[in-house]
Amino acid sequence: MDQQVDVVVVGGGSTGCGVVRDLARRGLDTVLVEKGNLTHGTTGRMHGLLHSGGRYAVSDQKSARECIEENRVLRDIAGHCVEETGGMFVKRPEDSEEYFQEKLEGCRACDIPVEVIDGEEARRREPYLARDIDKAIALPDGAVDPFRLCVANAADAREHGARIETHAPVTDVLVEDGEVVGVEVEHASGPGKRVHRKPGTTEEIRARHVVNATGAWAGRVGELAGVDVEVRPSKGVMTVMNTRQVDTVINRCRPKGDADIVVPHETACILGTTDEEVDDPEDYPEEDWEVDLMIETLSELVPALKDARTLRSFWGVRPLYEPPGTGTEDPTDITRDYFLLNHDERDDLPGMTTIVGGKLTTYRMMAESISDHVCELLGHEATCDTADAPLPGSENPAKLDQLMDEFGLRSPVARRSGQRLGSRAEDVLSGADPNPVVCECEGVTRAEVRDAIGEAGSDLNAVRLRTRASMGNCQGGFCTHRIAAELAQEYPEPVVRDAEDELYQERWKGQRHALWGRQLSQAMLNHLLHATTMNRDGDPASLDAEVDFGAFDAGAGAGGTAGPGEGGDTGTAATDGGRAADDAGVDGGRAVDDAGVDGGIDGDR
Repeated sequence: MDQQVDVVVVGGGSTGCGVVRDLARRGLDTVLVEKGNLTHGTTGRMHGLLHSGGRYAVSDQKSARECIEENRVLRDIAGHCVEETGGMFVKRPEDSEEYFQEKLEGCRACDIPVEVIDGEEARRREPYLARDIDKAIALPDGAVDPFRLCVANAADAREHGARIETHAPVTDVLVEDGEVVGVEVEHASGPGKRVHRKPGTTEEIRARHVVNATGAWAGRVGELAGVDVEVRPSKGVMTVMNTRQVDTVINRCRPKGDADIVVPHETACILGTTDEEVDDPEDYPEEDWEVDLMIETLSELVPALKDARTLRSFWGVRPLYEPPGTGTEDPTDITRDYFLLNHDERDDLPGMTTIVGGKLTTYRMMAESISDHVCELLGHEATCDTADAPLPGSENPAKLDQLMDEFGLRSPVARRSGQRLGSRAEDVLSGADPNPVVCECEGVTRAEVRDAIGEAGSDLNAVRLRTRASMGNCQGGFCTHRIAAELAQEYPEPVVRDAEDELYQERWKGQRHALWGRQLSQAMLNHLLHATTMNRDGDPASLDAEVDFGAFDAGAGAGGTAGPGEGGDTGTAATDGGRAADDAGVDGGRAVDDAGVDGGIDGDR
């Protein structure tokens, strides 16, 4: 039976998750639908900067003021999603002194706390900064985990009665008698929880109002309703480095340009970015030269980047919007402000509102604005409390020393587990005994993986988003099989194998533009572990035909080769699922690092 609700929110990025949380806390019956995982679009492909507002203090002071306000709010309500790195706008000798002063005065005008420091002090705080940095403006930038943040918002919404539907693309916007009355969604096939309809079926969700929060895809949802939403998608590349060359967000102090920011995030640094308008938010070129530009240009600020290992690169698309007739040609000049499009007033189509533009730092403010609007339209009197109510996991965080004693975790693991889980740490970490580390690069334990599986089902990419497992130096080379093994408690073998393959392929996708130097060695090692040592390229368990296991043990695998050559011991070793490699000390990459193959952090330092 089709469902009737108050509001359908389309889009599971930061804005959509913020809106569904706000509306649910106000008591409205709300459903969020997202075509992929939460953060599938722009939110999952950003550099993780928690803006202080400094980037906009000259060009867009309204946005700058909103950023510093929401920066403070997120530190309060989402402490387990934020790392207080601080930030610097650094000036090189060739950079404009006039602009440096404009930036400084702009920050002060927007009430952004700033401190001017000389080059020597800047290098004392960040030793890898270039020796010719003149001076810097220090200000309260930070790093935010967009995956954890969206999941926390969605979890809070669900606790307040909302329904969260992932892998449910909208196939139609229902319009009756000139009014939007809901959406049609298709429940896509694929791994993960399916507690609603069977994969491949469609469902009509009828609603009193529809919120289009799909960002760069807002125009496509608008087309389904018969209205134009003039989003101007702008792509940008991000490049992930293997370690934290800096612990502070480093911005270049110049008016605008590509490759001007380094964001420390968890165990890595993310370099960004470019700003190039594209026609299609899903189909655009990913160019190697863009990656080269990040490293070459940002090496002028942090020379160590030139010789560092590049883990992977990824591209995101900004949902830029300008009112019709503005005529801006350069996407870097388009405001980063957000716009609420009331389709009743704008297009004579009641029942739907679109929100476009903005940025992750101001997602909660954007959600409050559109929730106020929806409540007014529906005649629902309720106030917003999302600026004061902590997100799940953020309230009263557990003390890390107690965690170490109670759960027997090594200090780095306890710290990272505590940061990820916040106040949920005790409940989650007590759920597995023993509780070994499954992903050593990111310090993710079995308990965290099992907890994420409980939320995400067999979708291991959704588990990755919740825990960061497989997102570290080895990019899943040493842990994807361990993560998948935790599924075997609940799911049949074909589901587990498919889920492992999907996770491994997602990790590989971002490495294609980083295959040089030591990262090429790491990628080949990962391939050998998965395709050869673990025999993923010819596993008889995945073949439909009956297999002659005697021949396979002799080295002549069915449906493919068990290993190089024509048999002998190579084939037999390949069927061992990688146990020999683990027994030899490859577990987590530590022994390999000692041998100089650079499988993780230790090998790089």
